[in-house]
Amino acid sequence: MTNLKLFFTLLLLVNLNGCISSQSYYVLSMASQPQDVYNDAKKTIGVEKVIVPHYLYKREIAIAKSSNQITLLRNAMWGEDLDDGLTQRLISFLQKKFNEPKVYGYPWGVERQPELKVAVHITRFIAQGNHVYLDANWEVTHLQTQKRKAKLFAAKVPTSKDSDSIVSAMDKAFGELEEAIASGMR
Repeated sequence: MTNLKLFFTLLLLVNLNGCISSQSYYVLSMASQPQDVYNDAKKTIGVEKVIVPHYLYKREIAIAKSSNQITLLRNAMWGEDLDDGLTQRLISFLQKKFNEPKVYGYPWGVERQPELKVAVHITRFIAQGNHVYLDANWEVTHLQTQKRKAKLFAAKVPTSKDSDSIVSAMDKAFGELEEAIASGMR
């Protein structure tokens, strides 16, 4: 009888340990507040899905050990698909920045044909050492004239090794990218 009680007590403790794990979930989809607002450009804007590196499709947050090796943080998980979250964040930011609700994600449909199309391709977005690096290229196309403006972007934001600091630095780096894109659209 005592062995049976001991067995169920241990089983309960193991189950409780699984329930109270210290795993944290993070998102980057909350749009930052623009530094200033542009009221002069009333344009319909279309945003294509943000393309991210394949290591960002993992649920665990990836950090770089070297230029060709990554490791996954076991107790720090993305609470969203980053390509979707960053796309929605960029849409929301551009709505705030241009004081314009007519910013749509692709596919935008015939009734909402945009004047400007924004495409973002992130090539590196990872913590390495004491910094988070964000490298991207972005392009704005005026769909009526087919005039294009393409730029390279690079940000290096200081961080510490803990996941809270890493995600905060990633949030700041993407905020810098949002501002650069908006400035280039003027």
